[in-house]
Amino acid sequence: MTPNRPDLADFLRRSRERLTPRDVGLPEGTRRRIPGLRREEVAILAGMSADYYMRLEQARGSQPSMQVLAALTAALRLTEDERDHLYLLAGHRPPEGARAGEYLRPGLRYLLDRLDDVPVQVVSDLGDLLAQNDLALALFGCVCTVAEEDRNIVLSWFTDADVRGHFAAEEHDEQARQLVADLRAATTRRGDDAASRALVARLQAASPEFAELWERHEVAVRRSHPYRLVHPDLGRIDLDCEVLATPAADQRLRIFTPPPGGTSVLDELRVLGPQHRHRAAAP
Repeated sequence: MTPNRPDLADFLRRSRERLTPRDVGLPEGTRRRIPGLRREEVAILAGMSADYYMRLEQARGSQPSMQVLAALTAALRLTEDERDHLYLLAGHRPPEGARAGEYLRPGLRYLLDRLDDVPVQVVSDLGDLLAQNDLALALFGCVCTVAEEDRNIVLSWFTDADVRGHFAAEEHDEQARQLVADLRAATTRRGDDAASRALVARLQAASPEFAELWERHEVAVRRSHPYRLVHPDLGRIDLDCEVLATPAADQRLRIFTPPPGGTSVLDELRVLGPQHRHRAAAP
């Protein structure tokens, strides 16, 4: 990514001018002729030389490092959105946003309840199934009786043969590759944290197929993809899955829609209702 030095300089100056010494715990002093903080004050707060900071505001000098940007974020009291803007102007990818874990924001849960015309699930970036609506429950089956540590769609795919039995056999290999490539991307975004290390270690021990695919180091975030299900009562079902990002960095909303002319399958799922149970958990 190439830095946008003129806009970076302008953003730093504007952000500095919006702050007062009182905002950052500095004495007001006297004879202050400029609005906001002085460049020297920002440099002190950020732990850098005044000359270096001045060059940044003058659109000169080398590209600032991630460490410098983190220090400027704190010194200028930037919001998360402003921080991300700063990183992008400086030619860096912004840090990962906050994680929600298993907590579903009330707005997201409301959306899940309101989207009752199509199957919808909320999953973590590692593949943990966090919530689903009634149509998704009728489509994929109940996971309520499954131990919490097993409610993972990647783990289910590689350790439960019954799960694969509900998917078209000709797509098993591609499904497996996509799941592993998406998990590889997620673990890297997380910085190889404890949760991702534990899941990968468990999968490697349980599935030689997973271990072999993991060694390939393929990376591909799943954003949209087809599903070819073999439902125990309705037979073959063709769906498209759209994966939408949520405000949390570690949660995804998955919406399953039929291809043109295939809406009748959703009517059949409504007839089955959420009381329908079968063992498969959706990959």
